Amino acid sequence: MSCFLVPMTQAIVTSACRRHQEKSISGPGASVLKRNLPALEKMLWGGTVVLLVDHAIHGELFSFSLRELLTVGVPMSVILTAVWAVWALVKERRQRAALNAQ
Repeated sequence: MSCFLVPMTQAIVTSACRRHQEKSISGPGASVLKRNLPALEKMLWGGTVVLLVDHAIHGELFSFSLRELLTVGVPMSVILTAVWAVWALVKERRQRAALNAQ
């Protein structure tokens, strides 16, 4: 089982992007997704750790399968990223509504 490699790779890239753009994340002109990038990073690293532990417990840590990467790892990462994007947009909309209500 090697499905954890895809979210781990995405977590590494996300961490690198966040560190590179760290100063612009909190600025007033930062996009909604850019401001919520740390949440995606935590979700990806958390999922990677859970998958690593699960695969280690079941003795599947070193079996590599390109088919599994494509059929399990990629869809898992795409769905997680889509859920995060929807969450970030809903969170932003709620914050704007709360500010407008005041």
